[in-house]
Amino acid sequence: MPSGKVKWFDSDKGFGFIASEDGQEVFLHASAVPEGETVRQGAKVEFSVADGRRGPSALNVTIVDPGPSVVANRRRGAEEMSIIVEDLIKLLDGVQGGLRKGRYPEAARGKQVAAVLRRVADDLDA
Repeated sequence: MPSGKVKWFDSDKGFGFIASEDGQEVFLHASAVPEGETVRQGAKVEFSVADGRRGPSALNVTIVDPGPSVVANRRRGAEEMSIIVEDLIKLLDGVQGGLRKGRYPEAARGKQVAAVLRRVADDLDA
């Protein structure tokens, strides 16, 4: 069974290409990927090949190694995260002051704080 790495894959368009180990570029359609699996650049895959209208096409794709995490590739350094966490603590102290007085932050401010919390959580979880 041939194998290779996903060269690129656009999940919105539903296709991409595999760089096979023999140097061949193979078309990859979303229908060849098992349902529920996520394909990303750099993933190691095994597949069967069929001749399509525009060249070789991958069939029955099996993801062997999902490849590098996009989040992990963008992860900030520990020193930078330390500064961000300090700023986050200050931000949350301001929210806490309002909550102690029985007031939630205004909707727009609440969305901003929630977005910052999600981003920091993603960086820490990577």
